[in-house]
Amino acid sequence: MLAQGRSSAPSLPRTSLSTTPLAPGHRKIYLNSSKQLLLPVPRRSPLGTIENLPAFRDVLALERQSLFLRKLKICCYQFDFSDILKMPREKEIKTQTLVELVDFIQSGSGKITEANQEEMIKMISLNIFRSLPPASHENTGSENIDPEEEDPYLEPSWPHLQLVYELLLRYVVSSDTDTKVAKRYIDHSFVLRLLDLFDSEDPREREYLKTILHRIYGKFMVHRPFIRKAINNIFYRFIYETGRHSGIGELLEILGSIINGFALPMKEEHKLFLARALIPLHKPKPVAMYHQQLSYCVTQFVEKDYKLADTVIMGLLKYWPVTNSQKEVLVLGELEEVLEATHNVEFQRCMVPLFRQIARSLNSYHFQV
Repeated sequence: MLAQGRSSAPSLPRTSLSTTPLAPGHRKIYLNSSKQLLLPVPRRSPLGTIENLPAFRDVLALERQSLFLRKLKICCYQFDFSDILKMPREKEIKTQTLVELVDFIQSGSGKITEANQEEMIKMISLNIFRSLPPASHENTGSENIDPEEEDPYLEPSWPHLQLVYELLLRYVVSSDTDTKVAKRYIDHSFVLRLLDLFDSEDPREREYLKTILHRIYGKFMVHRPFIRKAINNIFYRFIYETGRHSGIGELLEILGSIINGFALPMKEEHKLFLARALIPLHKPKPVAMYHQQLSYCVTQFVEKDYKLADTVIMGLLKYWPVTNSQKEVLVLGELEEVLEATHNVEFQRCMVPLFRQIARSLNSYHFQV
C-alpha cells in the first residue's frame, strides 16, 4: 500500500539514424539506443477517416488476435485536442477502440500473443512518450512564483492518454502477463522514459505513473535495483541542479511502500540512500510540496532500524530552516515522530546539538513554532 500524500530522469543516449530503407507504409519510432521500431502506419479510408472495426464479441475467437492488432494500429493515430471541432468522429473511434482494448485485457478474454504484446507496447510508447511542455514559470518568465500557487498545465489529449495509461496498467497487473516475456518490452529504457514523465505538471498523469511504476516494481523483480537507482538520480538532479520538479511527491510515495518492504539487517545501499538522498531533500525551497511523503519515508527508516535515528536527527539539524518558519514547523513535526522511535543510546549521541536547536526554536517569534 502506498504512503498517503501527493522528473527529469537520467537522459537516454541519442539514437543514431539508420540508413536502412523503410518498407511502404512504415515509419521509424525511436524508443531507445538499442533498437528502432518500425510501426505500421494505420491506413485511412478514401474519405480520410479511420476505419471503424467490429467489436471483439462480434468475431470468432480465432480472429481476435488479428483484430487486436488492427485495433492497436488505429490507436497509433494522434489527434490535435486544442481544436475540439477537428476530426471529432476519428477521435471518438480511437476512444472507443482504446476502451475495447482495456476491456479485452482486463476481462482475460484471451491471452494475447507475444507479437501483439510487443505491438501494444509500441503503441503505448508512441502515445505517452513525448516532450513535456515548459513549466509554467518558464512560460511566464518568473522564477520566484510559489509552485503551490501555480495553475498546473493540463494535458489536452488526456481523454486518449488516460485510456492508454489504463491499458498499460491493466497489462502490467494482469495475471496473464508473463514477466519473462513482458520484460523484453518493458525494459530499462521504457522504465527510464516513464520516469521522465513524472515531471509532467498534470496531476492526473502523475497519479497514473505512480500506480504503474509501483506495480512494475512489484511484478518485475529484475528491475528493482535499477528503478531505485534511477529515482536516486532524479533526486540528486533536483537537489543539486534544478531545484524544480513536479513529481517528487509521487516518487517519494512509491519509495514509502518500497522502504516498508526492506529486509533486515538493512543493506548499506539503503542506508546511503537515506543519508545522501532523502535527508538532503529537506533542503530545496519547495520542500513543503512533498514534505508529508518525505517525512513518512524518513520515519520508516528509523522504525525499521532504530540505530539510524541519530543519523536522521543530525541530518535534520544540518538542514534546519533558519529563515522559513513554516518549514521549521514541518521539520519539528517530523522530528517528533523520529524521536518517538529513537532509543536511549542513539538519543544520547545527538541530544546536545538537538537541545541547542530546540532552545533556539523556543525563542522564535512565530506563534506556531
